Amino acid sequence: MAIASEDGFYHHSNSMYKAPNSAPPDEQSPLLEEHPGSHYSSPKPHDRYHGAYIIFFSMGIGSLLPWNFFVTAKEYWMYKLQNCSSQGASDIQSYFESYISIASTVPAVLCLIGNFLLVNRVSVHVRVLTSLAILLVVFVVITVLVKVDTSSWPFSFFVITIICMVVLSGTATIFNSSIFGLAASFPMRNSQALMSGGAMGGTISAVASLVDLAASEDVTSCALAFFLTADIFIVICIGLYLILPKLEYARYYMKSVQPCHVFSGGSFSDEEQTSSFPKPPPQTSRTTDPSMPPLPFILKKTAMLGFCVVYVFFISIIIFPAISSNIESVNKSSGSLWTNKFFVPLTSFLLYNVADLCGRQIPAWIQVPRPKSKLLPALVLLRTFFIPLFIFCNYQPRHHLEKVFFNSDIYPSIFISLLGFSNGYLSTLALMYGPKIMSKELAEATGVLMSFYICLGLALGSACSALVVHLI
Repeated sequence: MAIASEDGFYHHSNSMYKAPNSAPPDEQSPLLEEHPGSHYSSPKPHDRYHGAYIIFFSMGIGSLLPWNFFVTAKEYWMYKLQNCSSQGASDIQSYFESYISIASTVPAVLCLIGNFLLVNRVSVHVRVLTSLAILLVVFVVITVLVKVDTSSWPFSFFVITIICMVVLSGTATIFNSSIFGLAASFPMRNSQALMSGGAMGGTISAVASLVDLAASEDVTSCALAFFLTADIFIVICIGLYLILPKLEYARYYMKSVQPCHVFSGGSFSDEEQTSSFPKPPPQTSRTTDPSMPPLPFILKKTAMLGFCVVYVFFISIIIFPAISSNIESVNKSSGSLWTNKFFVPLTSFLLYNVADLCGRQIPAWIQVPRPKSKLLPALVLLRTFFIPLFIFCNYQPRHHLEKVFFNSDIYPSIFISLLGFSNGYLSTLALMYGPKIMSKELAEATGVLMSFYICLGLALGSACSALVVHLI
């Protein structure tokens, strides 16, 4: 018996297909079959007033806004650490960003691995609320220290800051991967909302940075405004997450699904064909540890999409901000505010974040190419050409490649917009598709794994960006 669902797909006991003339789905449901007898085959409620979408969008903002504000307040950290040289630690200011990078990357990777192992052991509600509570405590400490005179103990302040960064990075990673895993159990538009919210967080911080640049007189007051905003938004995220289960639409998708270790075959609709979804091997489908998601099976099924996510962020982080933020206006000698003070914040940071936000919003309406299309990895690989395009803009200083081919300010503006848009669109598509080519029981674990792909791409890109910079 075939059951027509609200997404326009017809679900049979062994397969799923889409009627040729059916209307496009208003909410992108799983690309796999709905298992017969599960609650997912029952009538699906609608997201009234887009409540769940708004909540996931806000969660996306909250997932990156605190981190972005922490990084944006660079002048504040330099101000607080200005007396370190008198205590024999003169390199702290010079290498502060490197210390922060190490303090954020290592715990992020460890917590991503830990969160994957905890998917079936600790409730997503416990992980989300606990991580948000710890984030709030850490940012309250950071906020209080803004108005504390630390001039007599700058090294101790530095140690406290690094400890806060370690805790912040670890708990933020658990929150991000957990909420993305939760969104993976919902229709794809909710994962897209989460991704768009993250880009909005970057845009807000870029605008805040411009305001700070234009009107900054007291660095501590600006930092206080940044951190208070982060505190407030974390509290908002806690409140919104507590509201989420009260929505009928959210309750439907948040119903606990018992771990299922014998996955049935299935298929999903693509533009070209309906292909069979293969069963995992017996050693994967019947595991001796019910609390451990079948990692090899998930890795195998998401390999192509995982590569797309890794490579998209790999190319983006090589260029932004290491290369893009060092591209100067060709008219810098004119001395105008546009070509000096505001050129990099506007053309590098604001343009990139706005374009990234637009790219992440488009998949709410258009999902092309589809998950099995060879066009998706092809478009991802084409982004490699962004590297020489940016290198031959007016990057300064130049030691090895002296020739500047794109000798106009319009070129870096166009290139950064295309980089941001393609980053947002292609990464959102791949991240949306990943959990939807898996069974419902593995959706959350797959969502957490997709977060790991993001972290891996960023880590590899960060490592290679220094090499590319040295080659210029």
